[in-house]
Amino acid sequence: MSSEHYNWSRQSLDDLQEIWHREIKPDLRRNGVDLTTRPTYQDVTDAGYSGIAYALREHHGLTLSEFLATVGYEGAGPDADTETNTDTTTSGSSQSQWDIDNEPTITELESYLRTLERRRQLAETTVRTKQSRLATYSRIYRELHGEANLLERVADPSAESDEIRRALAVFDELNAELGTDASKLRYHSDVSQFYEHLERRAKASFNPVESIDEEYNWSREEPDNATLSAEQTRKIYAAADSRADELLVLALCAWGLRRNEVASLHISQLELESDEPHIAFEKRKNGPGTVALIYGVPELADRVDKLGAHDRGWSGYLFPSPNANREHITGETVQARFQRLADRAGVRVRGEQPTSKMGRRFWYTTYNEAMSDLLDNLDAIAADQGSADASVVLKNYLSEAERREYRREFMRERLAAVFVDE
Repeated sequence: MSSEHYNWSRQSLDDLQEIWHREIKPDLRRNGVDLTTRPTYQDVTDAGYSGIAYALREHHGLTLSEFLATVGYEGAGPDADTETNTDTTTSGSSQSQWDIDNEPTITELESYLRTLERRRQLAETTVRTKQSRLATYSRIYRELHGEANLLERVADPSAESDEIRRALAVFDELNAELGTDASKLRYHSDVSQFYEHLERRAKASFNPVESIDEEYNWSREEPDNATLSAEQTRKIYAAADSRADELLVLALCAWGLRRNEVASLHISQLELESDEPHIAFEKRKNGPGTVALIYGVPELADRVDKLGAHDRGWSGYLFPSPNANREHITGETVQARFQRLADRAGVRVRGEQPTSKMGRRFWYTTYNEAMSDLLDNLDAIAADQGSADASVVLKNYLSEAERREYRREFMRERLAAVFVDE
């Protein structure tokens, strides 16, 4: 398939990234292009995809070099393009780049992007990707509702119902236009994070898109279940510069919690003094249950002590929200903080930003590896018993308490190798 099969002007940045991986990259490989280094503009043109450069420049404010950085070529420079975009800073974004004419909204959008660059220290390519999605959302909002006065309408608490309806109409359009559930979820995440930014600045009384994803049957599962390696997880943890961020990484990667479970974690769920410390959940995806705290109990106890000591009015949530209208942060905020740390650590999984779900997958992968270690160590006992299967020893010759302790011991060793300070 070549460039002529695409209406480039109708493709979102997510669509272009998908086309790159699905169509352009295989065609370049068939043309003999060495994909271990950055392809050139001429390589892309020779493969029949010259239209992508124009679409990137005119509709997304990106050069081909900057786009290539979003699909895994972080070292991309301006020589990949036949021409460069002279306006490359988010702070210099013009009204034409946003394609709306509501100045207060543009001001807040650009303020948010500057926050991502300066305070969260996200990579420039990541900020540009978010800018593109926010611009698309704002443009569709303007087309549907006459004016993109996003700021004014979320400042009035009495307008919440109407604004949720307007936002839902925008996502109906995105749902129809975007090709994959992953793209739709990324749009939702970026738009929701912008509204959360307004809430933190006391410029919004509510987030109109907070639960909109529940209206659709979007699947959050990646088909190949990509996960973080131990080294990548170690780098993300090392990038944390606060106890709160360290605990967030531990909660995702060392305890295997879901991001919403991390966001709403409360002191009443913790049992830290028993021989088997754990977190109790009255309601989880698969019903009530507990999560063993195999690693990270001192860090968790330290967080509890500091929150209680510094704030007599502390609500008990381990990740309290800076928004006075909410007791704890949201799952989207957990995702954003985790991805900020991954950006700071320079971690990518197959060229993409890692998600908080990959932390949970890391836990499962590590647990399976720990079980393999345990069975390997039981091989000698199995041989003495005349059995070729170490799992027979685990099941028939050890008590449940012994099996549990062995499992936790091997898992604890694996986790310590990742999270312990060297």
